[in-house]
Amino acid sequence: MIRKIISCIPNTITLCNLLSGCMAIYFSFAHTQSFGALTGLEWAYVMIGAAAVFDFCDGASARALRAYSALGKELDSLSDLVSFGVAPAMLMLNVMLAQSHHPWLCFAALFIPAMGALRLAKFNLDTRQTSSFRGLPIPANAIFWIGISGWIERYGYPGTAILVVLIALVSLAMVCDMRMFSLKFKNLDLRENFLRYVIVLAAVSFVVFYGISGLAWTIVLYILLSALTRRRAD
Repeated sequence: MIRKIISCIPNTITLCNLLSGCMAIYFSFAHTQSFGALTGLEWAYVMIGAAAVFDFCDGASARALRAYSALGKELDSLSDLVSFGVAPAMLMLNVMLAQSHHPWLCFAALFIPAMGALRLAKFNLDTRQTSSFRGLPIPANAIFWIGISGWIERYGYPGTAILVVLIALVSLAMVCDMRMFSLKFKNLDLRENFLRYVIVLAAVSFVVFYGISGLAWTIVLYILLSALTRRRAD
């Protein structure tokens, strides 16, 4: 009985990831409204961030409790698609619709979850992605779009055509074959996690100087570092 309860803990955390993503979608459709001290847009950021925390914790708890399961693996992918694929897509769709003169072009944002689903399906079948990734991880995709929506809020709307091109490029980055290092820490060793520490410090610095928009630059740096380390490995 105790073992069954323990085995449910990682999946329960994964479902918290899913529910956070659902809340992010809700707030995305009310991004200009105020909910307490925050706007819907800011709550969407918080909910996607909470989903990312739960996404980290479910894997950590599964390792700590030795509660791995095929069900947990599939549930994790489904939750990630909602929280890091659909949620950022709805965020961008609503931000674009609010400012664009070409509403139909805004639905290009749906390309994000489409490629996210393909990326997760490939991940589940690809045995090469145990310690590194092939293509941009879907949580990094979500972080990038939070940064872009923050950039729009801070600096203004860059134009629908520019965003459509950016959506296409970043979405295709999720399904490309480029090798990218994992952002998850398995220990605190400096040498093993040097690039991860660089990303964390860069993220803090970018956010301090550029606000939420700095998250987009963090993901750009992640892609560049992955490309550089790939060349050295090759």
